[in-house]
Amino acid sequence: MMNSLMLLLKRESKLTVNAVKVPVIAAGGIGDARGFVAALALGAEGVIMGTRFMATLECPAHPKFKEWLLQAKETDTVLVERSIRNTARALRNKAAEKVLEMEARGATLEELLTVISGENYKRVFLNGELDAGIASCGQVVGLIYDLPTVKEVIDTIITEARAITQRFLSSFR
Repeated sequence: MMNSLMLLLKRESKLTVNAVKVPVIAAGGIGDARGFVAALALGAEGVIMGTRFMATLECPAHPKFKEWLLQAKETDTVLVERSIRNTARALRNKAAEKVLEMEARGATLEELLTVISGENYKRVFLNGELDAGIASCGQVVGLIYDLPTVKEVIDTIITEARAITQRFLSSFR
């Protein structure tokens, strides 16, 4: 479940971590303990997880949106907004398909804004109108099968990360 951002971190991590004097934070493709441990092993000081936290009880998203996340696979996402150099990964819906179609024919930013506006995203996210706009979402959506609390997500990741690292440590004894 490692996306291109994580692959870039993997290729560049030693150089990046050694070249900068600020903490390196990994983002993209991290939604469970395996991704968390991998990011740390590659030199990151921490991680950013977006998609995973959209599927939590505390997230203000509409229940229809959360159910959509639970049903989605990593292959249910597409890259949109490439033509305006603002590439984003989104769940495949009517709005995303429309944007892809518009971009293929060379639509202007003004034309695209009729679909990609934040107001349309709010309709998707808060009102559960799943085809009303672009729904940002990472490929990590394919790892999401439940709707826990934020605390449960964090506790599970930490517990499983400890188990992973203990398993690795025991293999070197």
